[in-house]
Amino acid sequence: MELPDPAPAHLIDPAAPDAEDVDAYRLLAADIASGVAVVAARHRRRDVAATVTGFLDVSYDPPTMLVSLFEEGRICDAVESSGAWTLSVLRREQEGAANWLASPGNPVEGLLDGVAFRRAPHSGAPVLDGALAWFELSTVAVHPAATHRIVVGEVTAMGRGIDEAQADDPLVHYARGYRGLTR
Repeated sequence: MELPDPAPAHLIDPAAPDAEDVDAYRLLAADIASGVAVVAARHRRRDVAATVTGFLDVSYDPPTMLVSLFEEGRICDAVESSGAWTLSVLRREQEGAANWLASPGNPVEGLLDGVAFRRAPHSGAPVLDGALAWFELSTVAVHPAATHRIVVGEVTAMGRGIDEAQADDPLVHYARGYRGLTR
């Protein structure tokens, strides 16, 4: 039995979305729960990092991941220019770092002064201490997508930032805010 839609569909012209379309999309897309991570790179002898929620594993053979980066952000330029980057998947306790690195207008110098990190073995890019998991990646493709770039990377190193027994409370982005998983 086909049920009636609870609300009428919001139709969009993809070639020319208006402000109402964008607002409706943002509201509905906020219902997609996603993990929270920090992408980081070494660029021009500086550490550059930003919080992301648009990332995923692509393949296990070879281990490959992708991340979506705002094309006008410093992190996008750093990742594209350096060719190597890290992805640190955050725990609930790392919400402060997630908020700090998601803030627009962060300083270029001293960005990670208040964030504990170590260096990835190949690129020297920052890996956040205490992360659920971390991956060092080498860029293999970059694809433009609207206002973003989809960066695909093959994993060159990986590990945990904590003991596996403690890896039970990821930081999750849902409904425009951060949450943890409760059991």
